[in-house]
Amino acid sequence: MIRFSNFILASIFILLASCGPATEYDVIIRNGQIYDGSGESSYSGDIAINADTIAAIGRLGRATGKTEIDAKGKAVSPGFINMLSWANVALLYDGRSMGDIMQGVTLEVMGEGSSMGPLNADMKRRMQEGQGDLTYEVAWNTLGEYLQHLEDKGVSTNVASFVGNGTLRSYVMGVEDREATEEEMNQMKELLEREMQEGAVGVSSSLLYAPSGSADTQELIELAKVVAEYDGMYISHIRSEGNNLLEAIDELITISREAGIRAEVYHLKASGIDNWDKLDDAIKLIEDARAEGLPVTTDMYNYPASSTGLHVQLPGWVREGGVRATIRRLSDMSLRQRILEDTEFRTPPDRILLVGFRNPELRGYTGKYLSDVAEERGTPPVQTMIDLIVEDDSRIQVVYFAMSEDNIRKKIQLPYMSFGSDGGSMAPEGVFLNRSTHPRAYGNFARLLGKYVREEGLISLEEAIYKLTTLPASNLKIKERGALKVGYYADVVVFDPETIIDHATFEEPHQLATGVEHVFVNGGHVVNNGEHTGAMPGRFVHGSGYEGVRN
Repeated sequence: MIRFSNFILASIFILLASCGPATEYDVIIRNGQIYDGSGESSYSGDIAINADTIAAIGRLGRATGKTEIDAKGKAVSPGFINMLSWANVALLYDGRSMGDIMQGVTLEVMGEGSSMGPLNADMKRRMQEGQGDLTYEVAWNTLGEYLQHLEDKGVSTNVASFVGNGTLRSYVMGVEDREATEEEMNQMKELLEREMQEGAVGVSSSLLYAPSGSADTQELIELAKVVAEYDGMYISHIRSEGNNLLEAIDELITISREAGIRAEVYHLKASGIDNWDKLDDAIKLIEDARAEGLPVTTDMYNYPASSTGLHVQLPGWVREGGVRATIRRLSDMSLRQRILEDTEFRTPPDRILLVGFRNPELRGYTGKYLSDVAEERGTPPVQTMIDLIVEDDSRIQVVYFAMSEDNIRKKIQLPYMSFGSDGGSMAPEGVFLNRSTHPRAYGNFARLLGKYVREEGLISLEEAIYKLTTLPASNLKIKERGALKVGYYADVVVFDPETIIDHATFEEPHQLATGVEHVFVNGGHVVNNGEHTGAMPGRFVHGSGYEGVRN
């Protein structure tokens, strides 16, 4: 009944619009199949844009546009929201955001456990000194200043960010693995409150990693309470995605309940073949919490492999204090035998793909599995792993093939599931080719629409677009984005639902998706007939705690 009523209202609006006086707009997208983000049935119509705003939706036959696009046979939708983007450094180097914009992404949401602010002098120095191929000036102190810096410098996509609890800890406590004192807690709360006022969308944690994981549940609750006062979100790479998955989800639910806050699980997964059957129990925990009235949601990427540092295979005591401390311990030959004895691979070496080296002399191993490199070097896999980390002086980015394709299909169908690439947004050229990457950086969103919607029919196109647009915008409490409505910002995508597809593979990940023909960001024409125009109209999208001007 609701769908039918909305269809009647849309038809009346279209009829009235066609009878109005002739009007000129900046842009008219004509004859498209409009998917407005609500999840309800699409309909044929036109969309007009003036400046940065959607000015009209309907049959605009008598109107004219300075630019007119014939979208017959194409889908017209709101711009997609990347709920977990690691484009924070890539955008400083190349603001085009090629990997994401060519899939229709118009908003990058960053800050998984760590964020680009707040920074003290020591953190800024380490950020400057720790740069690799992508170099930039650290010209900001707060997270809000960083996001504004991106807008001022020029970016093609909109940007938003969570405040990482690990960054707050680093600012106040360094990398010490201990409970925060009352004074330190108060300082972290003050920093967090300031960032929420500047426009952060919430607080995040990444509890597998130091220093984020040094926070106990109560510390996270106290930070979440600060964010709840600004109607922000708590979002987490939970403490375990494998053996202790259910306990980790319980912790997130407890934080949501105790802090009175919306909470989201980053990239929900059951990692490791022995844990695949835990996904059903994890989903039940989440749905029981939602039935209780707790606003708990999830996001995911659409691949059966994750990507993080090789160092996470090391024992917890070796990783304490972060990557620099880890490398110092690995270099200490007096600890070497103990490390060798204590290390147990959670993912077999023949399922660990090496993709990112800092040391140019090691880049010949890119695209090889750890087991193959161990055989080539003539050393056991554990020894090989330790040697590589020390020689590269980094954690080494790898891909872990540890997830179930059947579980991916099950997760896509969850009604509260959004999507995030958990990757950078790069261009398949220049310095970006110095390292391999996970194909999700180039294909996550196109893969959903091509493989899982068109080819497998797991969910309808209407539902997929809802999960890419209105759902995450609503969860984030972002105003006037995430839907095609008059008065909303003109973040609009025109794509061919019959051809949109990802091309990136694990072997050759630096390949752009195809099928997106036009992308508008704040009314700026960023992709025109499948080609990037060079336009950079992206803006700092503020969270609900911000009290400034319309953004």
